[in-house]
Amino acid sequence: MNIVLCGMMGVGKSSVGIRIAELTGRRWYDTDIVITDRHGRISDIFEYYGETHFRSLETGVVRELADKDGLVISTGGGLVLKPENNELLKRNGKIVFLRATFETLLARVRADDARPLLKDTGKTAERLLELLSERLPVYEAVADCIVDTDGKSVDEVAREILEKVGQTP
Repeated sequence: MNIVLCGMMGVGKSSVGIRIAELTGRRWYDTDIVITDRHGRISDIFEYYGETHFRSLETGVVRELADKDGLVISTGGGLVLKPENNELLKRNGKIVFLRATFETLLARVRADDARPLLKDTGKTAERLLELLSERLPVYEAVADCIVDTDGKSVDEVAREILEKVGQTP
């Protein structure tokens, strides 16, 4: 069984995924990193090929990882918006929605200018709120469990996830 982390940009999917891998000895994959390693910067992919092309690259990575076992997979923020990705991930995995308040997410993403869906909008807060309102119902619907991250350390979140999915570090 794989542990799949989903949620908004800035919620901590990568940090928590790495910590779960450290605690369990599982291999960790971040779908965005896999894409970057193979195809270049995500912001460049968005700019030159568009979001649709990026989403098809994500699905290719999901197809590849979903059939493996014992992985920790940190997904890009929009990956679970495509039903095919969720079906593939659920075949051999538990999807955990990492949830944080808008204020927490905003504070975290404002410090990162590499987010293509927020880049050059000049309205980071408004765009983030729009994305959150679109994605929140999907995250909640696909999740096997939800873990709130506000006010918790990476280690606390990782251990809570392991408890909820029935794994011990």
